[in-house]
Amino acid sequence: MNRKISADGAAELDWRKSSYSSNGSEADCVEIAPATDTVYVRDSKNTQGPRLAVGGAAWAQFVAHAAGI
Repeated sequence: MNRKISADGAAELDWRKSSYSSNGSEADCVEIAPATDTVYVRDSKNTQGPRLAVGGAAWAQFVAHAAGI
């Protein structure tokens, strides 16, 4: 499980950005946060905005499809 514990003891998701993301002024990337049975996805330019929750099996199928496996 990839969670961090904040100063007040609440669990926080460990968000990760793609290594292919631009480091410039373009904000055209998503971030993911893997958890036990779910992968959360959010817009990197709106980190407090809505999040998409995807089941682990569905995420694995998506990644395999995107990678052309």
